[in-house]
Amino acid sequence: MGANTSLLTQESSTHPTKLNLGDIPESCVALVLSNLDPPEVCKLARLNRAFRAASSADFIWDAKLPSNYHYMVNEHVTNISSTKLGKHEIYGRLTRPVRFDDGNKEFWLDKRTGGVCLSISSKALTITGIDDRRYWNFIPTDESRFHTIAYLQQIWWVEVEGDIDFRFPTGTYSLLFKLRLGRSTKRPGWWGPNNENENVHGWDKKPVQFQLTTSDGQQANSKCFLEDTGSWEYHHVGDFAGRDSNISTKIKFSLTQIDCTHTKGGLSVDLVLICPSNLIKDFRALLL
Repeated sequence: MGANTSLLTQESSTHPTKLNLGDIPESCVALVLSNLDPPEVCKLARLNRAFRAASSADFIWDAKLPSNYHYMVNEHVTNISSTKLGKHEIYGRLTRPVRFDDGNKEFWLDKRTGGVCLSISSKALTITGIDDRRYWNFIPTDESRFHTIAYLQQIWWVEVEGDIDFRFPTGTYSLLFKLRLGRSTKRPGWWGPNNENENVHGWDKKPVQFQLTTSDGQQANSKCFLEDTGSWEYHHVGDFAGRDSNISTKIKFSLTQIDCTHTKGGLSVDLVLICPSNLIKDFRALLL
């Protein structure tokens, strides 16, 4: 492509019959752009006026938007209507996080693939003992996209549950808990000693169990020992299928360690992530 581009942009004084990029019909440019990923479309839109105009064609973005984007915009995005914006404008807006349920849940489109991702804050979870500061505390931190995590001091019975009701576009999705053994040290105004791992104990006795169920009968279970201290990790609970983008699916999920023969402590719970299964590696890479 680089060689062809070079030929097109050569001075017309030496090759008067040569075309430059600005002479390519806008419809042809749009057809080429329709076969590219959104980031590539946006890069080429900066080449010149013809590419910029072609990149706004609705048919380019139709295939890149979720089939139920009208629902996402009309139900969750304030001050705009899916019928009054161009498709490229809607795509751009939905790649930015859209908060709902009192700001404790959010969804967004992956910029590269258009896949729908969701996250649920620790404040939207039902946590046994959360109202007793001897056991759990909500801690402000810059490490979380919600700026708050739930931190376990010590308890015998660990039970964290949550749910979300959403119209998932057709596809396979994965649900993950974002956890860390140790207290967050990136807290606003915190200048104390680095004692992030002082309360970590009890996780080597029995594995943590994860579970998810869906309103249309799908189930998944997994278990693992929490071992790595001092770093955030995404723990894969399981997968489920989005079968009908026009029907809402309720997902229930949980994290438990209910062996009462010993206490557990030092666990940080940030959020629960739901994303297309092919994007798991991308999210895990962000933590490296």
